Amino acid sequence: MKPAKAALTGLIALVTALAAGHLVAAFVGLSASPYLAVGNAAIDLTPSWLKDFAITTFGTADKLVLLICMGVVLVGIGIGAGLASRNGPAPGTLVAVLLGFVGVAAVVTRPDVGQLAVLAPVASTAAGVYAFRYLHREAEESESRRGFLITGGLAVFAGVAGQLFGSRTDVEGSRQAVGDLTPKVRAPEIPLNADFVKDGTPSFITSSKDFYRIDTALSVPRIRAEEWALRVHGMVERPMVLTFEEIRSRDLVEETVTLTCVSNEVGGPYISTANFVGVRIGDVLREAGVKAGADQLFSTSDDGFTAGSPLDYVLENGLIAIGMNGEPLPAEHGFPARLVVPGLYGYVSATKWVTDLNVTTFAKDQGYWIPRGWATRAPIKVSSRIDRPARMGRVQGRVVIAGTAWAQPKGVAKVEVRVDGGPWREAELGADVSDTTWRMWRVELDLGKGSHAVECRATDKSGFTQDQARLDPVPDGATGWHSVTFTVD
Repeated sequence: MKPAKAALTGLIALVTALAAGHLVAAFVGLSASPYLAVGNAAIDLTPSWLKDFAITTFGTADKLVLLICMGVVLVGIGIGAGLASRNGPAPGTLVAVLLGFVGVAAVVTRPDVGQLAVLAPVASTAAGVYAFRYLHREAEESESRRGFLITGGLAVFAGVAGQLFGSRTDVEGSRQAVGDLTPKVRAPEIPLNADFVKDGTPSFITSSKDFYRIDTALSVPRIRAEEWALRVHGMVERPMVLTFEEIRSRDLVEETVTLTCVSNEVGGPYISTANFVGVRIGDVLREAGVKAGADQLFSTSDDGFTAGSPLDYVLENGLIAIGMNGEPLPAEHGFPARLVVPGLYGYVSATKWVTDLNVTTFAKDQGYWIPRGWATRAPIKVSSRIDRPARMGRVQGRVVIAGTAWAQPKGVAKVEVRVDGGPWREAELGADVSDTTWRMWRVELDLGKGSHAVECRATDKSGFTQDQARLDPVPDGATGWHSVTFTVD
């Protein structure tokens, strides 16, 4: 067999296998698609340092980069299997079976799929083996490309059909059907002087589309509110299951909350603020009746992610949120419901697509990130960053330095700035909206022409000033003073 035909045989067989698995997964759970299941398994098995590198380097595109890299590797395997099978189909058949075993292993270890999910990688394996052997025989017996075209066409059709069927859950229709969410207790209005957008800070309220997103889901869970339920159990007197309507019918409260990702480097972008609507976690847990000895609220997402929050803290803080910025939660931010806990980094509190609340102990259960080297308890650290001038930017005339500080849940008391290692100067602060939100700041300076370096530091309302020592995010959040070098023309 000619090398070109051999390579094409392996490549089309690979595409056929993936497409068949994706099509079957559309009916047994899209997470069972071998491509996605292996990707999710890769995320789970990736060491923390590599995940941190991916987030720092690629930001919210880290999962797209993973899928592209997987695709490149699989294309290489498919072509290699074809080339190795020029004298017979056995090597390619073996590769197809081995890939099938990898797919099966990835699916059966996923916590977010049912027993029937294994049908997807099984179908993928069968389709891959059949397609490879069929195309190999066609290539040896005929110079016609008809078999390749038919098989390739069927593979494309199956893949597209799988994506269409897998996306058929009308999440957006369910969101629209929720209608208005009217809180009994509204958050205070945001004062006009809460931010300094004209000077370079973010707007005080982050739009839902711009709100940062860091999670472990390769594909966004698609859940209709009508089919969703939240189980509350564990060390409680009265276990309960709450539907979306039962939560909605309670006294809803609205709170303005800043959420922060522990992966943020010093001066990093993974922080946003929104108005969230929901019911207080503490009200639900007290209704269930927490038993003595419990110290952890262990939350589980529909996609299998887990987080452990200090029970005493969430009894007094946080929401089971169903709304964000005046509308039901967007699908990518947790619709139908998520947890929002001010003052704790997201990896121990901000579970999206939440379906299970287990009142337990830290000794018994560990959240997703804890065995991966992150701290069990993760209060947000006092931090600040410079938003303008930009790093290595150029400024003309009088210099305006502006930025953002946060210290949830204690609140920001002051921000100080110094230039070129000189004396600290206190910055003007934006309005103090609440202790659970960020605070904007600005300062105007007369500086001579040339290069300058500016640093900032924040102090919370207890009098604690953020640490100068530069530490990486692992294991419980970065520390250090943010600095920017710029030039005055």
